[in-house]
Amino acid sequence: SNVVGLIGISVARRPPDARHPYGHRKYETMASLGILVFLVVVLVEVLAAAADRFVNGGTPRVFPEGIGLMALTLIVNLWVVAYEMREGRRLKSEVLRADAKHTRSDVLTTGAVLGALMGVWWGYPLLDPMAALLVAGFIGHACWGIAQEASRILGDEIVIPEAEVREVVQEVPEVLGCEKIRTRGSADYAFLDLHLWLNASISLEHAHATSHIVKDRLMTKFPQLADVVIHIEPPPKGKA
Repeated sequence: SNVVGLIGISVARRPPDARHPYGHRKYETMASLGILVFLVVVLVEVLAAAADRFVNGGTPRVFPEGIGLMALTLIVNLWVVAYEMREGRRLKSEVLRADAKHTRSDVLTTGAVLGALMGVWWGYPLLDPMAALLVAGFIGHACWGIAQEASRILGDEIVIPEAEVREVVQEVPEVLGCEKIRTRGSADYAFLDLHLWLNASISLEHAHATSHIVKDRLMTKFPQLADVVIHIEPPPKGKA
């Protein structure tokens, strides 16, 4: 999953080109879905192993070295989760947050495994498949979180509330109003388009200049905007 994340970030950072005028940012979303696929595979394997242990029984072998290794893994993953989540929020990186959720499921998994190993060591082998079910719950929760975030981007969910956009637009004195405000994209790479109402009597050159003032203010207020497309028109009767 880390390799998929690295590839996704390296492609997503490429600038727009002739074939991708909106940029390559959605490749990061695709990388998040790749991580999701890996998690689903692990989820199925864990559930299958737990079911087999419940049906066929058996006691896993427990070694002190294994317990020590799991404790060390827990410490390392705790640091990785904290670092990835902090940088993911700072950089507003979808794939970093997805991988942090993946690693956080590893932390919860490691804790459950440690508890199960200790339980088996003390003579309670049933704790092993029970811990596996707990681990499956952790992984399923991580899968749900990644799927939700990816679906918001791929489904073109609103990125910036319409009221906030309207407030910035109407601060420009010559603007009579606006409508059909639409935003899409990710939290750090969004696109906005809207219809801008201006006085029908002003020149095209003046209207064009005013639209650029609106665009500049929007991109200053919302630095996550990659581009703003404005359609100029006179206001409908009675709506200005």
